[in-house]
Amino acid sequence: MDKILVVDDNPSVCNALTILLELHDYQVVTASSPAEAMPMIMYQRIALVLLDMNFTQDTTSGEEGKKAFYQIRKLQPDLPVILLTAWTDLSMAVELVKHGAADYLGKPWDDEKLLITINNLIELNELQQASQRLSQQKRERDSLNQQANLCGLVFESTVMQRLVDMSIQVAKSDVGVLITGPNGAGKEKIADIIHANSLRADKAFIKVNIGALPIDLMEAELFGAEAGAYTGANKKRIGRFEAADGGTLFLDEIGNLSLSGQVKLLRVLQTGEFERLGSHETIKVDVRVVSATNANLADDIKAGKFREDLYYRLNVIGLELPALNQRKDDILPLVEHFTDNQKPMPKLTAQALQHHPWPGNVRELENACQRAMLLSQSPEWQAQDFGLTEVATDSATQSEQITQQMIEQAIAEYDGNISRAAQSLSLSRQAFYRRMDKYGISK
Repeated sequence: MDKILVVDDNPSVCNALTILLELHDYQVVTASSPAEAMPMIMYQRIALVLLDMNFTQDTTSGEEGKKAFYQIRKLQPDLPVILLTAWTDLSMAVELVKHGAADYLGKPWDDEKLLITINNLIELNELQQASQRLSQQKRERDSLNQQANLCGLVFESTVMQRLVDMSIQVAKSDVGVLITGPNGAGKEKIADIIHANSLRADKAFIKVNIGALPIDLMEAELFGAEAGAYTGANKKRIGRFEAADGGTLFLDEIGNLSLSGQVKLLRVLQTGEFERLGSHETIKVDVRVVSATNANLADDIKAGKFREDLYYRLNVIGLELPALNQRKDDILPLVEHFTDNQKPMPKLTAQALQHHPWPGNVRELENACQRAMLLSQSPEWQAQDFGLTEVATDSATQSEQITQQMIEQAIAEYDGNISRAAQSLSLSRQAFYRRMDKYGISK
């Protein structure tokens, strides 16, 4: 809830403004003088200041308010300040507005006008701050692109920026990394980034999809086999661990590895040693293992399907990749990437893409973009081109569908920026706050 500071020496004015603003879901704090107000501005999160211009009895020059205004600008250059006075000096008003005052209103004020002004200024300030953060993130990302290999990963969301930062950070070590997340979200791409930024980047990078291997061939695929070790093994087979010696081995869908395979994998992780199937010769390798799964390995451990000691070996560092519908800022950049930005996109199409749940994640989105490029006949992208229908514009209908989880995810996605979180769910800020109150969610 946005906090507004009212600075006025008249208790009646403070009470009237407090009642008015609290009725419209604002939190209000008051100060009777600039001296009392400055510590509040320094140490509290104030969204807007309503500042009187005169604080000494029989004083109408406005110099006290002018001095206070410049003090506020020095402390918080971007904080919106509305000046209130019964004695309007036009030349002073022009001066202070030129130096950043948001507005200059006379007493008695018009309630409706004041509320509209406050709401607009707070939303504008939040959008400006969000824009500044995005610009800073873009600068950081551009710098990151120059210093690191992102393997063509396309993203804009804060949550993905954090994940990429962590991936690059852990890449320099040889510890085991377990990447978790739903199918199609891009776990393999994170593994690519880890290897590309590691000290093994110029060595082999071998990928194995455990889930795609027949159980009876899984161990031979990983550890190799001598000729005659099993039916059909007519010659010696080099396993993936041998092939990856000195480099990185990516084990996708690790939860599907058989229990006997898990025992051998644990030994390799502990000692670097294993034997090919049908051989007693011990082979020693130096391999960094990165694994991934969409399964809940904690549940598999309880069910006896996955070894707990292996889990802790693999999961020295855990990276959780969120579903695409939890990082909506990535959707439109990905669409532009997959479609080569061939056509403009109307707002309703963008909304439809962002509101679609994408249960298949990035893989589903890529397929939808391929469909659009093949089938679209119009000069602009349409939701139907992607196999979607236009998003509903009935705000009441949308509001009924908004759950506590969606509110919490939006707040997390936009780092607590209520304006952007509300916008992502097609709600006004006040409607968003009402749902926060309904679900007992604090910012």
